[in-house]
Amino acid sequence: MPSYVAYLRVSTAGQGRSGLGIEAQQTAIDAYIRPGDHLLQPPYVEVESGRKADRPQLAAAIERCKRTGATLLVAKLDRLSRNAAFLLNLRDAGVEFVCADMPGANRLTVGIMALVAEEEARMISARTKAALAAAKIRRAAAGLPGLGGDRGYRPKHRPDVAKASRARTQAANHAAHRVLPVIRELQASGLSLRGIAAELAKRGIPTPRGGAWTAAQVSRSIQRTTETA
Repeated sequence: MPSYVAYLRVSTAGQGRSGLGIEAQQTAIDAYIRPGDHLLQPPYVEVESGRKADRPQLAAAIERCKRTGATLLVAKLDRLSRNAAFLLNLRDAGVEFVCADMPGANRLTVGIMALVAEEEARMISARTKAALAAAKIRRAAAGLPGLGGDRGYRPKHRPDVAKASRARTQAANHAAHRVLPVIRELQASGLSLRGIAAELAKRGIPTPRGGAWTAAQVSRSIQRTTETA
């Protein structure tokens, strides 16, 4: 009669307390166990980041397997397949193991997975370093501080946002006054606001704020001239 020692892992303390993730893994283990199999209790639950190499619960589960001759039953290898340290520990444990979500896994396949995981980690690190270096170059070219925070940096010329806004509003008001005679002329011809917008666009007359003429833009232009008369 085969016996098993179950190993489960969740990535955060919150998941460990709430049971999120553990419940699904326990379901996978229960589905794997057949009548007559003996599942030793309790299961070993690791609450660790998937990137950490230190796995005390895994070590304890392996040690129990060695003492009892049981097979290590890993709930979900797919959650851990990018962690080279875990896979290598599993391969070199000296005990039989089986994965509930990947029954065909063996020492050869997890060894290959470990090599792939190491290469993925190396590539991710290289891409991250390259992206940070490129960002630093762009910020330096723009006269901005590095990526390590403010560090007391202040621009030499701090823009006056309120003053700039007032200047834009004043320019738009002047533009509205310039276009008002044309709008009045088109109103007198019986055109609607939409028709006036189409005619202004056809004549290539810019809006006070830029962009496309619409009925709302025409109405706003008239309103600007009334407000600033």
